[in-house]
Amino acid sequence: MNSLSDKIAKSAANRTVPSKPEDDGLIVNRVENSAIDTFNLEDLWDGKEIVEFDFAPFLFQGVIVRERDFRDAVRAFDWESFNDQHVAIYCSVDTIIPTWAYMLIVSKLKNIAASSAVGRKEVLASNFFAAKLASFDFSDFQDRIVVIKGCNSGVVPVSAYADVTNRLQSVASKLMFGEACSSVPLWRNK
Repeated sequence: MNSLSDKIAKSAANRTVPSKPEDDGLIVNRVENSAIDTFNLEDLWDGKEIVEFDFAPFLFQGVIVRERDFRDAVRAFDWESFNDQHVAIYCSVDTIIPTWAYMLIVSKLKNIAASSAVGRKEVLASNFFAAKLASFDFSDFQDRIVVIKGCNSGVVPVSAYADVTNRLQSVASKLMFGEACSSVPLWRNK
């Protein structure tokens, strides 16, 4: 019976690469055993959904914010539908929106939404990662070689990569982008 482990063992025994005495003929994961640290920005994400809230339907005749009508619409809206979600607040109508209108919506989302920001999803994600990186302790990366992981599910904005690069340059000895096995050199402390 040829199990997968038997095939792997046979393949390892027949490999042409000479083994080093310390690895006893086993395949050694040199990337895992290297002194390279990986910083994965996606690990900072809380996994909660980002939704966009367009308040254009709250505008009087679809074009202006009339305070009484706007407040009535905000009061009548079911804000609980945004429970534990990140909410990006914007208006799809090209009109002048008073600052207090955004502030009123944000005040309704407090203690309901995971977070809120004025703008589209990208703005909210940028704000989220900026806050996480501002409070992150980078001391574990002091004088280390760091690879900033490049593959992600799309939630990490480019601004977060720029931010983490700036922050890691003050502590790391070398920065790369990608994966430990295939990376692009970015910076080295001289």
